[in-house]
Order: sequence, then C-alpha cells, then structure tokens
Amino acid sequence: MRTIRYVLWGLVAVAVIAIAGFAFMPKTGPGLQLSAIGGPFSVVDQKGQPVTEAALKGHPSAVFFGFTFCPDVCPTTLFQATQWLKQLGPDGDKLKVYFVTVDPERDTPEQMNNYLQAFDPRIIGLTGSRPQIDGILKAYKVYSKKVGDGEDYTMDHSASVYLLDSNANFVGTVDYHEKDETIMAKLKRLVAG
Repeated sequence: MRTIRYVLWGLVAVAVIAIAGFAFMPKTGPGLQLSAIGGPFSVVDQKGQPVTEAALKGHPSAVFFGFTFCPDVCPTTLFQATQWLKQLGPDGDKLKVYFVTVDPERDTPEQMNNYLQAFDPRIIGLTGSRPQIDGILKAYKVYSKKVGDGEDYTMDHSASVYLLDSNANFVGTVDYHEKDETIMAKLKRLVAG
C-alpha cells in the first residue's frame, strides 16, 4: 500500500512539472517572433499614389511578394487571389490584397497597373525605388534574389502569401501548395476578425 502511495505521488509530481513546463513554453516556433514581421515602409501603388504601412490597418490583408515578369508562381497566385475574393462573396470586400514587387527596376507603376488588369481590380500593386522595396522586403523577412544578367533575368523569391489582421499584425501565411479548402478556411477566419 505504501509503494502505491509513493508511485501515485510521484505521478502527481511529474504531472505538475509537465504542466508547468508547457505553461512556460514559447507560444511560437523556435526563433519565430510573429511581432518581428512587418514594419514601416513607404512605396507607391500602381496608380503612383503613396502607400505606407498605415494602409494595412483597419482591415485584414493578404500580401504577396513577386514580380510582373514571373513565369509561373506570381500569375498563378494572383489568379488564386482573384478566386479567393470571389469565393468570399461580400466578405471579399473586407480583405485587401497587395502584390508587392521584388523587381522595382522593371515593375514601374505603369507596368504594375498593366499587369494587374488581368486580375481582380481589388488587388493593389506596390512598387518603389530599390531602397524602398529593399526596406519592405527586410521588414517582412522576404527572400528575393536576382538570377541572371541582361534584360532576361528572373527573380527567386518567397512564394507564400502573408496574412495580416486588421492591426497589420502578421498572423500566418498561405503556402503556394495548400489546398483550396485550407486556404479558404484561413481567409474566412481572417475576415471574421
């Protein structure tokens, strides 16, 4: 009987230690600080109008980084974003979708405006000078690298869509290979606030 009591008290002690350990564990993955994603920036939209980080507040946002000469990922993602906005129905008007260039040398406001004509008119293109774009890429921890030389170069870049709440806080991503059901569930939660 005494042995059983010691075993039970030992199990209680282990449970208390485990619960305390979980309570003090970091709430995000190793090295990931959600608050560290985002920050000040100043660029222009496809109409040449100034845009700062303040534009991301007051509504949920989906932010994608790419370039207009992209052969596959960018047009596919923007086509998907067009479909997301339609599938959200009236809630689609609550979500702002931003397409931020990683190639400002070619993606002028005029080029962005022409390119975005093929997609939902609610999608907003953002561009600027190389230092301005480098600033937003750094703030959002976006990978981008020029590949090749001459006029036919391409760009390697992150392919995820960043999801931001109405306070412009990073809350997650949409991965390029996620299923539509998963994406729509994320977007519905995002616009529901």
